[in-house]
Amino acid sequence: MENLTAALGLIGTFEVMIAISIGAFAGIIFGAIPGLTYSMALALMLPFTFTMEPVTGISLLLATYIGGMTGGSISAILIGIPGTPSAAATVSDGYSLTKKGDASIALGTAVIVSTIGGFISLVIMIVLVDFISQFAIKFGPAEIFMLVLFGFSTICGLSERSLFRGLVAGVLGLMLMTIGTDEIEGISRFTFGSTQMLQGVNLLVAMIGLFAVPHILEVFHLRLNREDKTNYNVDVVKTKLPSFALLKKYFNLMLRCVGLGTSIGAIPGSGGPIAAFLAYSHAKNSEKNPEEKEKYGKGHIGGVVAPETANNAVTGGAMVPLLSLGIPGDPATAIILGGLLIHGLSPGPMLFIENAPQVYSIYLAILIAYIVVFIFQVNFIKHIVKILKVKPHHLGVGILVMVIVGSYAIRNSFLDVNVMILMGLIGYFFNRIQLPVTPIVLGMVLGKTIESEYRTAMSLSAGDPTIFFSSVVSLLFFALIILTIALQIKKRMQDVKKQKQLKEQVQI
Repeated sequence: MENLTAALGLIGTFEVMIAISIGAFAGIIFGAIPGLTYSMALALMLPFTFTMEPVTGISLLLATYIGGMTGGSISAILIGIPGTPSAAATVSDGYSLTKKGDASIALGTAVIVSTIGGFISLVIMIVLVDFISQFAIKFGPAEIFMLVLFGFSTICGLSERSLFRGLVAGVLGLMLMTIGTDEIEGISRFTFGSTQMLQGVNLLVAMIGLFAVPHILEVFHLRLNREDKTNYNVDVVKTKLPSFALLKKYFNLMLRCVGLGTSIGAIPGSGGPIAAFLAYSHAKNSEKNPEEKEKYGKGHIGGVVAPETANNAVTGGAMVPLLSLGIPGDPATAIILGGLLIHGLSPGPMLFIENAPQVYSIYLAILIAYIVVFIFQVNFIKHIVKILKVKPHHLGVGILVMVIVGSYAIRNSFLDVNVMILMGLIGYFFNRIQLPVTPIVLGMVLGKTIESEYRTAMSLSAGDPTIFFSSVVSLLFFALIILTIALQIKKRMQDVKKQKQLKEQVQI
């Protein structure tokens, strides 16, 4: 109680509240604009914290992180382009709901489940920080490889029409991430003698291209054919949070996704995109009603609840190895680690002993940041949705300018702009031949981790592949991979059998 009282004194100042509000707003804006990630927002905010008090500066960074994580769903739902990689799994159902005229309920659901996911993960972090840190540190290269391979096996659930097509798209994503400089041996791969290609394909640039460019091309195609119409009646759209009955219906799913997101967030090298895709796959596969299951990818609210709960639960999990071990899980938490060190707070076991009030103030800052982000988003939904009033072809021009600027701004490279356009053309072609695009994103998200952890594990074992089956955790994930693939194959066979029966009935 003494530490909590001291933390309340540190956090309950006007300066801290202003810092949290500014950070939350900046995070939402940067997270919502494709190309301007919350990692970039954190990098811009870090210099401003140099002259601040430690708690004020760290609160600013934490609020920016949380605001950015929730903000990515805005563009994913409204225009079908994820603002952050963590929101990529929200696109299919979120944007489909918008096209049905349910943009407000989709945004409201995303906001409230994000807040619930963040709150519960914070509680889990506080209560189980010691246990989770001990669990996370046991994950070596072999265990992380099997975890990520399990994530890759969810491609089976993301390929709607054909398992083979989904695997083709997923493998293409893996192949794209091999371009550039080999991080282990330092040699160039598939650069064709180009110096610029040494930097490789940036995940966010490719993701912007895959989602934004096909959308823009489709809009202009409809415009040229005089089909430039919109079904959005935004004049009647108001802030619409999900009902208590809806939250109660999906509460068990939210709890499972919180556990999934917190656990994955605690494992260094994973992060929000992996948690979101795993949660989406889990939600779809755990749906017992066949009719409801078929709606996933076509505008099912569960397809918003699961990924948005999981990717925000990652924030609580990611703080566990950061505070207890000093290990950042992604670029965003690496910047926060820098902020902690700048202000004289060295993460590790001694942090909880020597700077206990500051640790409690971090917990409170996360809690307040989620409340502030919730208030901002709820009050802005009715204004945000009005973007749909803009004619699609006008909005398409604005999106085109935004994604070009955003792609260039990531690494100040015109190569990224060219890659974005090329990936967009690939995405448009894939849409035309009905090849799923989402597995490409998943393959790119997991590609570097799969390769680096596999090669590291093989180096540690001197080339002995049994290292991947030498621990209980590895064996558990291997069993889950086999089970996931087997269940999906069984489902595909059942679907084929049903289609044959329907054809026979029609012929009769």
